[in-house]
Amino acid sequence: MNSRLMPQTKGAAPLDVVIAVMAFLAALAFGASLVANRAAEGWSQGLSSKITVQVMVPDSTDPRGDLAKETEAALSVLRATPGIAHAAPLSEAEQANLIKPWLGADALVADLPLPQLIDADIAPGAILDVKSLAAQMKLAAPHAVVDDHSRWIARLHDLASTLVWSAYGILFLIAVATAATVAFATRAGLEAHHEMVELLHQMGARSGFVANAFEWHYFRATLLAAGAGAAFAALAFALAGGLQSVGYEAVPFLPPITLQPIELLWFFAVPAAAGVIALLTARLSVLAALRALH
Repeated sequence: MNSRLMPQTKGAAPLDVVIAVMAFLAALAFGASLVANRAAEGWSQGLSSKITVQVMVPDSTDPRGDLAKETEAALSVLRATPGIAHAAPLSEAEQANLIKPWLGADALVADLPLPQLIDADIAPGAILDVKSLAAQMKLAAPHAVVDDHSRWIARLHDLASTLVWSAYGILFLIAVATAATVAFATRAGLEAHHEMVELLHQMGARSGFVANAFEWHYFRATLLAAGAGAAFAALAFALAGGLQSVGYEAVPFLPPITLQPIELLWFFAVPAAAGVIALLTARLSVLAALRALH
């Protein structure tokens, strides 16, 4: 039984739309997992190669003067520490940029009791004894706090893992929904072609012959519809990346959502997977229905 002998049913177009939408959502979830994983890795690598020292404003009669003295003392400790490649205090303008997203561009940094931040780069391959550094720092600058970003790195990894597993969960649910949709469409197709199926059985056709026609019919239909959905998802990521590159400063904490061409090609694993799911689901549905009828 050639699938071309099967007349097109009225529900074919809505089925194609449903499959395309589900493939679009699946590709978006897959792309989001790639973006989240890459962003977390990039942030972790950036944080793991740096440490930050916060010199708090002392509660004294001359807080500004004492802050400057402790900042110099902290810098001396950092520059004398093996493994520190470079250390420098952030300028007032740089600190103003850090608080701009929360307080706005008009915040008067000079009037705020902000700690002095010192940014230090760890030499490539160096292993820094953070506890020893923190102890030395306390002796030289009592109001200084050493942050190696380990807490934030752990949180970033946890966040990325949560997002990736959430994306996998969404993909699984979409796969289940695709199978259910194809199963329903297959049953409807059997009902629509009931007389033809009965005639083929009377002529000696086996159930596998009938199932073969249905499975390849829905495989091709699903492959085309899911391919369209995945293509739209790839286009959406490409457009979003272009728009983000134009207005990136407006959302400084949003990670880059551009994907490499090879990653966009992986989007087309979605229609391949959807096609296989449709093929297997259609075959099993037809065989189960025919067993019940005969």
